[in-house]
Amino acid sequence: MPKKAVGLFVGRFQPFHSGHLAAVEHALKEVNYLYIVVGSAQKSHERDNPFTAGERIMMIKAALDEAGVDARRWMLIPVQDADSHSVWVATLRSTVPKFDKVFSNDTLTIRLLKEEGIDVEPIPYLNRQEYSATNVRTRILERRDWEKLVPPAVARLVKELDGVGRVQSMITKDQEAR
Repeated sequence: MPKKAVGLFVGRFQPFHSGHLAAVEHALKEVNYLYIVVGSAQKSHERDNPFTAGERIMMIKAALDEAGVDARRWMLIPVQDADSHSVWVATLRSTVPKFDKVFSNDTLTIRLLKEEGIDVEPIPYLNRQEYSATNVRTRILERRDWEKLVPPAVARLVKELDGVGRVQSMITKDQEAR
């Protein structure tokens, strides 16, 4: 087998959903090893970032284990946001071991990485309208079926962590602030 590249996949994973799982599986077809960066690691208990980095790491590991993804082929790395976009790539490079290519569909991430000469490959979306963390959080807020959008292991962890209550309390906090 010829040597393949080391890849990197960045996301906030708030929470990790089936589209994220499909993206990891796609990336692992292209590379021998994948660093999965849990971005905005310092954020939690906010409407758009309800889960801690540790909770997100637990969710991702549980989902990948449940899906039978070989744990010898990936590593989870939490990375905090940089103070400015211009230093984000340097922060990434100083936090993550050497990688050859990045898998991303985020326009800002793509621009910042390409400006630094890093190879970026788009990820095929899995029904993007349905599979987005925003949609998962919205469905939780609206008390609609959200569990079908996440791997079963993630649904179990969200419930164990009282993630449903946490996400639903965010709308109350937002309304009180107005």
